[in-house]
Amino acid sequence: MQDYEGVTAFLGEWGPFQRLIFFLLSASIVPNGFTGLSIVFLAGAPEHRCRVPPSANLSREWLNASIPRQVQGGREGPSRCRRYRLESLANFSALGLQPGRDVDLSQLELEKCLDGWEYSRELYLSTIVTEWLLNCQLSWQVPSTENCFFCNPLVFVFVHQRFGRKKVLFATMGVQTGFSFLQVFSTSWEMFSVLFVIVGMGQISNYVAAFVLGTEILGKTVRIIFCTLGVCIFYAIGYMLLPLFAYFIRDWRMLLLALTLPGLLCIPLWWVVPESPRWLISQGRVQEAEIIIRKAAKTNGITAPDVIFDPMELQEMTSQKQQTHTILDLVRTKNIRLVTIMSVIIWMIISVGYFGLSLDTPNLHGDAYVNCFLSAVIEVPAYIIAWVLLRNLPRRYSMAAALFLGGCVLLFIQLVPPHLHILSIILVMLGKFGITSSFSMVYVYTAELYPTVVRNMGVGASSMASRLGSILSPYFVYLGAYDRFLPYILMGSLTVLTGILTLFLPESYGTPLPDTIEQMLRVKGLKYRHTSNSTRVSKDEEESPVILKSTAF
Repeated sequence: MQDYEGVTAFLGEWGPFQRLIFFLLSASIVPNGFTGLSIVFLAGAPEHRCRVPPSANLSREWLNASIPRQVQGGREGPSRCRRYRLESLANFSALGLQPGRDVDLSQLELEKCLDGWEYSRELYLSTIVTEWLLNCQLSWQVPSTENCFFCNPLVFVFVHQRFGRKKVLFATMGVQTGFSFLQVFSTSWEMFSVLFVIVGMGQISNYVAAFVLGTEILGKTVRIIFCTLGVCIFYAIGYMLLPLFAYFIRDWRMLLLALTLPGLLCIPLWWVVPESPRWLISQGRVQEAEIIIRKAAKTNGITAPDVIFDPMELQEMTSQKQQTHTILDLVRTKNIRLVTIMSVIIWMIISVGYFGLSLDTPNLHGDAYVNCFLSAVIEVPAYIIAWVLLRNLPRRYSMAAALFLGGCVLLFIQLVPPHLHILSIILVMLGKFGITSSFSMVYVYTAELYPTVVRNMGVGASSMASRLGSILSPYFVYLGAYDRFLPYILMGSLTVLTGILTLFLPESYGTPLPDTIEQMLRVKGLKYRHTSNSTRVSKDEEESPVILKSTAF
């Protein structure tokens, strides 16, 4: 509808109905915080060493010396994947020779862990690593498992327009909860991973569905708060609860079950959360949309007008043939092509940094549960700062500053002396703060850069690039097994370069949203032919830059 905001203005902006929708949709995101990073504990790799069976007949001295020492992650400890050849050790033990004194251990032959491993139970009673022995030669399966969550088709995102926002929201919540429950009964790594693909598909689509439904129901002054604070803060709350669950439940199956059950609490929301009136009108179901709006007015204690929607205007709207646009329009002209390329790079690198730092928390010095909790807590002020910056300062400089902060502190970590563990953790959290702030801002900024005719496709393409970044992030973490600082050097360098790239984007703060590709702001540093002035969009759109109807995040 051409003036939906004006027609429904009698409802107000922040009545009981809007508050209810705001908090219920935001609360539906809490389980996403559980699921999104649960693999940190489900696939935790405890300290381990090769098992030496009693049948080896080694003396106590040779048993203690059977595992070679090596430096891992800057710390010396027993090798996780090698042991000295037991036949040789048994011969030395039988002859009464002493390790180190009579026999030079560095000259002994090494062999694989032929009898399995012994795992420390200090942090975890069991994980998928200890149950299916995903270490040493099979250690690559751990980042591959994490990838299964991110590497999935966003099927549900593209059915919003056909089936409606509400049905998609609850279908995706059902997929996330149901298949997480099935994961509890996994009998192999392959089964767990396949189910994790489906869980990831439901999780991201659930987030998008709640985001879209909220933006279409809520008014323009509440919408940006919902987009930047509502869903983000409640996601962080779920993330903060994750290490608390994991601390008290150390078995991976019971932990996964405990993280799955809260999803059942969302079932009653079906009878409370309505369908999007905007979507109903776009489908010609005007009477259903009017019923929802009248119920909202009653909830707010407002008397709705006798006629809400003008029949003539509706008839005219349905009879008009709108120009269709395809994803090729994102690269049709030089300017929009550059914006698309830069946005894809920025989204991908920010995603690498965010998920890389989140997945790396168990590898930090100190308690893994405390570090994960701090990583979640730091997101709350990051989202608040992002909201303040979006309201008051230019987009380019705000995002670039956040990215420079995040990238530079990650580069400084390698300069911290090894004994200053707390300082290293503080720098990691500052890096997470900067990258999280930029992650929150990039949604709004990208939506403002693209014109109305391709805005959903533009943000959707950028979001798909973000998924690619999240797929790469576990492998960045995996590099820490070879050099503890290498992940931070790579993520920090890429983040700083992304901050520089952001400075070349057009500035959208305080400017009207473009309607057509010709009205788009120009990329900085390039020369363009002079074109006639384009028409400006309405003041309502200028005040409300985020109105996304079917965007893939």
